[in-house]
Amino acid sequence: LLAVTDESFAREVLCSPLPVVVDFSSGWCAPCRITEPVLRSLASRLAGQVKFVSADVDATREAVRSFGVFSVPTYLFLRGGVEQGREVGPRGPVEFRTILRKYFAFA
Repeated sequence: LLAVTDESFAREVLCSPLPVVVDFSSGWCAPCRITEPVLRSLASRLAGQVKFVSADVDATREAVRSFGVFSVPTYLFLRGGVEQGREVGPRGPVEFRTILRKYFAFA
């Protein structure tokens, strides 16, 4: 997972030519830590098709405000810088693949 900050968010997320999954999370969030291996596995499997980024809510306060993120983990699904959907709460590998198909039509 590529870690982003407010300074790199626009470049890495909004301007990405690939669809992007943004994992808004925090180090103090236990469900976030549980889901991280799932995201790492999917990021490896879908490299070159989908970009997965990690946005610590303390390092991306501007993005948190802009996208109205109120709880962690929150996953945003963007294509061309436009939100296609969002999911809140931890997800397992099968559920995450279903969600990727829903928002990006593959996985």
